[in-house]
Amino acid sequence: MLKIKRIYEPPEKEDGFRLLIDEFWPEELSKEEAKVDLWLKEIAPTKDIDEWPEDDPKRFDEFKEKYRDELRKKKTLIKIIRDTEKEKGTITFLYSTNNREHNAAAVLRDKLSGYKTLGVTSSCS
Repeated sequence: MLKIKRIYEPPEKEDGFRLLIDEFWPEELSKEEAKVDLWLKEIAPTKDIDEWPEDDPKRFDEFKEKYRDELRKKKTLIKIIRDTEKEKGTITFLYSTNNREHNAAAVLRDKLSGYKTLGVTSSCS
């Protein structure tokens, strides 16, 4: 099962394996507080498209398509995530943006789940 959650929310047992997908460590949060099992910053959107949709939600569709294209080229990283999901059961993708609907974690989760990102909530059970 793949879930998403803002990294500033308290860790919970139900999160399972906690995977941070941001390129940079979130400000004002210690590694102990975050309880991150793996920081996979290489899976984050590249600087070419990292104009966060939260700044302009109307551009989210464009961001989503470009990020999905990038993910197609990151097969080794996708395999790491899929193998981890098989082993651990639940993976929670952690993100630091303020927008709970329009973020890279939602796009990544939905791509790996095999469906297109619509407006999503911060956690999917």
